[in-house]
Amino acid sequence: MVAVTGAASGVGRLLVQRLATPEGSVAAREVVAIDDEFADLRGVTWRIADVSDPGLVSRLGGIDVLVHTADDRSLDSKPSERRAHNIRAAQTVLTAAAASGVPRVILVTSTMVYGAAPDNPVPLPENATRVSDNSEGLMGDFAEVEELAERARRAHPGLSVTVVRPAPLVGPELDTLLSRHFSAPRLLTVKGHEQRWQFCHEDDLASALAFCALHGVTGTDGVVAVASEGFLSQGEVEEIAGMKHFEVPANLAFGAVRRLHQARITPAAAGEIKFLVYPCVVDCSALRDAGWKPGHDNESALIALLESKTGKHAIAGRSLGRKEVTITAAGAAGAAAAAIGTAAAIRHLRKRGKS
Repeated sequence: MVAVTGAASGVGRLLVQRLATPEGSVAAREVVAIDDEFADLRGVTWRIADVSDPGLVSRLGGIDVLVHTADDRSLDSKPSERRAHNIRAAQTVLTAAAASGVPRVILVTSTMVYGAAPDNPVPLPENATRVSDNSEGLMGDFAEVEELAERARRAHPGLSVTVVRPAPLVGPELDTLLSRHFSAPRLLTVKGHEQRWQFCHEDDLASALAFCALHGVTGTDGVVAVASEGFLSQGEVEEIAGMKHFEVPANLAFGAVRRLHQARITPAAAGEIKFLVYPCVVDCSALRDAGWKPGHDNESALIALLESKTGKHAIAGRSLGRKEVTITAAGAAGAAAAAIGTAAAIRHLRKRGKS
């Protein structure tokens, strides 16, 4: 019996739908959908529960594999509240699973935990060292969730914990730092470094989670990466997207974003911008060796991303209204304007942030 938290929406919903309509000879004998509300999904058993409530333990009877997808990745959430929810939910899921005798839990984090750096090998091995991060960005959330997983393995020897790390996600309804990056006038690049791009379509994440749950894929040290195979160069991305880049020194790019983030003008922390300009490409060996293949290559994933952003505009990770777009476009001839926003746009956004 496979249970999924966050089953009413997002990746959780996609996963439940996939598990309920299995392909091939391996299938779950029962699919349990866990959320705090029902959704119009057939062929599943619903158990209503709040994943942050210790009472979750009463809803896990008979579960063989519990896949936790009920996290908050919204750029619009208050960082402290998002962090508190994500940590509390993961901790409750792990504790409740151990208490109710669930033998296996699958958590979802991100390849962000590998860190993006100009000297990263391309690709990184799946079992590369996780970087330490205590920032208020999503990277910090994922690092803390993975620390909880490590502690749970030590505290509950009978509980197997697998951490699935998808590359930057794309999908028709996803609003992420990545999608906002491609909604800017031009693509930001850092002088002296060429980006390598790797994506993960949300359908592929759901497929990989189902495969891990049904086939017992655990990866080395309990880590499984998910992404399209290989990568696209900066030039290939620009050609596919029909966009141009502009190049700025690293200190200008990160310094400007840091100041905008401190002023609460943009949700993007300086550390998170690194993933848009430095490589973080991972070799997804565990799933590949087990026989799983992604349904999307990086090119088709990028096209899906580009289709989802039609009509939207952003700078430095912040979505723009019509007036802000006009201000930005008016000064977009300058290189710094195209990537970070013009001084006029920044002043306007700063005033909005204080109002």
